[in-house]
Amino acid sequence: MTSSSELLIHIRRADPDRFFTTLFAPADKREALWLLYAFNHELARAREVASEPTLALIRLTWWREVVEGAWRSHEIATPLARALNEGVFKRADLLALIDAREAEAAEIEDFARFMAYVRGSAGKLARIAGNLLGVDSDAVEDLGTAYGISGVLRASPFLARQGRSLLPADGTVEEQLIATAQALLKTPPPRGAMAACLTAVYARRDLGRPYRPRGLGDKLAVMNAAIRGRI
Repeated sequence: MTSSSELLIHIRRADPDRFFTTLFAPADKREALWLLYAFNHELARAREVASEPTLALIRLTWWREVVEGAWRSHEIATPLARALNEGVFKRADLLALIDAREAEAAEIEDFARFMAYVRGSAGKLARIAGNLLGVDSDAVEDLGTAYGISGVLRASPFLARQGRSLLPADGTVEEQLIATAQALLKTPPPRGAMAACLTAVYARRDLGRPYRPRGLGDKLAVMNAAIRGRI
């Protein structure tokens, strides 16, 4: 069984951006957020560690079975099953995240499918986090989607070296993706769900700029947004 401290260590290593945002959530909500983000990381790894797309879909099917009720002894699957049984998460919400990740196993054909992918993955993830904080909001999903777009652009050079791409294959230019994300970033974050929106701060700092490792400036920007209540 994964303890709270083990889960903290896991997500701090696996998804440091989102981990840092959880520090601004109420203390009694953090463990659920860590588990949600750890589950999301496992879905993201499905394609990263698979040598071919079919194997990625098999890994996603494994997680689909967990969400649907199959018992697995696993550092994330075991506490996730317990949380689902306790009603912490809705099965339909987590299944939707899996559905969205299936797009990574194939070419993303055009801008519309790309937007469905980032909204269904990063956007939906943010919305679920907002629900954990007691707020169900389109605004949270919009801000999460903006972070998803910036994340794809940030990862693109590294994926290209692996012969992969998550960008739309229809020739949509990077400037259009940046403009779309920047428009979404104008959405005011709702009160009570700030911790679910703070990844948008990273998006604002990353869009249109060359890749750079995370640093103190990023953390200070997130802290400032959390204090001011504005992205």
